[in-house]
Amino acid sequence: MPEFQPGLPQLVIILIYLGLLLGLGLFSSRLFTGTREDYQTASHSIGPFLLLMSIFGTTMTAFALVGSSGQAYREGIGVYGKMASSSGVIHSLCFFIIGVKVWSLARRFNYTTQIEYFRDRLNNDFVGLLLFPILVGLVIPYLLVGVISSGVVMQALTAGLAPDLSWFAALKPDGSPNPALHGGIPPWMGSLMICSVVLIYVFFGGMRGTTWANTFQTLVFMTLGMVTFYFIATRLGKQDSFMENLRVLGESVPTEYSTREGMSKTLFFSYLLIPLSVGMFPHLFQHWMTAKSAKAFKVPVVFHPLFIMIVWVPCVLVGVWAQGSLMPSVPPKPSIEAANSILPFLVKTQTGQVLGGFLAAGILAAIMSSLDSQFLCLGTIFNNDIVLHYGGKNRYSEKQQVAITRWFIIGIVAVTYILSIILGPKSNVFALGVWCFSGFSALFPLIFAALYWRRLTAGGAICGILAAIISWLVLFAIAYRSEDLDGFAVVLPIGGTGYDVMPVAVMVLASTVATIAGSYLTPKISDEKLAKFFG
Repeated sequence: MPEFQPGLPQLVIILIYLGLLLGLGLFSSRLFTGTREDYQTASHSIGPFLLLMSIFGTTMTAFALVGSSGQAYREGIGVYGKMASSSGVIHSLCFFIIGVKVWSLARRFNYTTQIEYFRDRLNNDFVGLLLFPILVGLVIPYLLVGVISSGVVMQALTAGLAPDLSWFAALKPDGSPNPALHGGIPPWMGSLMICSVVLIYVFFGGMRGTTWANTFQTLVFMTLGMVTFYFIATRLGKQDSFMENLRVLGESVPTEYSTREGMSKTLFFSYLLIPLSVGMFPHLFQHWMTAKSAKAFKVPVVFHPLFIMIVWVPCVLVGVWAQGSLMPSVPPKPSIEAANSILPFLVKTQTGQVLGGFLAAGILAAIMSSLDSQFLCLGTIFNNDIVLHYGGKNRYSEKQQVAITRWFIIGIVAVTYILSIILGPKSNVFALGVWCFSGFSALFPLIFAALYWRRLTAGGAICGILAAIISWLVLFAIAYRSEDLDGFAVVLPIGGTGYDVMPVAVMVLASTVATIAGSYLTPKISDEKLAKFFG
């Protein structure tokens, strides 16, 4: 096979892939009926397979691929136990105990967003006004995980494309070129390309285009992810059989990275609270609303854990192998920037140029399959919970409501992109994801109590929301000042002995206590109102 300019085949294949996505999005727009319901929920027409693929695609983000491999490179194999194994079980549990019940209520009372449900359930307008900035504020860091990662991936996989252009320069601190990044598409340009493509197919295709794109991208990144894993293991291990390569690579990893002995049990198990975040993801709530029937949830509940294992196991192992003796030269210290680029670096160095291009498309597919849903959900929340709720449902036509949703999406994309440029590729993708998920987990007691506890009141909900966001802000500020966003732990003095836990444990505890106390200290909701939800 002829040799091409370094980075050129990867760029060409990436551009072809992005073109296919645009075509899929524009095609789906031809099926758009023009109504707000169709744009936001695909007219509740999504069956079991598409529901599984869209839900899984939107939960498996750059955090799962770029973040997990990078954190495993820095921390070791324990990353899988902390996040992946627990997520597989807890995500499916949330789909069953939260998703199905929420879907049933939303179809009966025509809800599209969480805020619509909470306003009606608690008979209180302020709850929605309080939740809107909090939900938007927590989704934006989630978006940043994808946008920053897309820029890092594009630069690493196209390195060598234009080494003589100053815009494409990537230099080490001593001023010499960084061979892993130099000459590649600069992060700001790569992120701009990805944001533009996602914006176009979401703008025209709405939820139907997003669901189809997610399904296509989920199939792409799962298939190519396994191919990536096989080729990296084969090239690094250099043995005759795949299983022998796995054995050799496992033996090459230092002991401190092949176990979780450096992490306390309380810290490890407090990570179990982070996957509860899916119960309060606004974009996942909107995907649940697309289901044709309650039976459509059976497939996601059963297969979601298996799909998580298929994606996370290769990514974590690749990150751990990067600390082994068989790994090509990498920076001696596992810095944040080096960790973020571990997966694209191995794809670039351990595969051929053409195959590397296809694998690059697979990585970008995982990143983009979550960005689209998050952009769409924020536009939906703004239109339904701010414009229509306060401006009047009969004031705007269906066409105008779709236009309002689209314009807010454009604004969110612009804000997210600008923030990604300000923060830059050195931001820790894994840490951003953990803090974002922790905030949503802190709100989980609210949705659980609203669905299953009759005594919940608007006062209790407001106390719980305030406790969640205040504790999040305080703990984040402490971690930020200590420059330890990803390793920060809270020490709880229990029984005279200090136990370190993840900040999410404190947030969930504060939110739960405040919700219960506030509910008992404020008047009950009327029996007539409760009969609507518990009758």
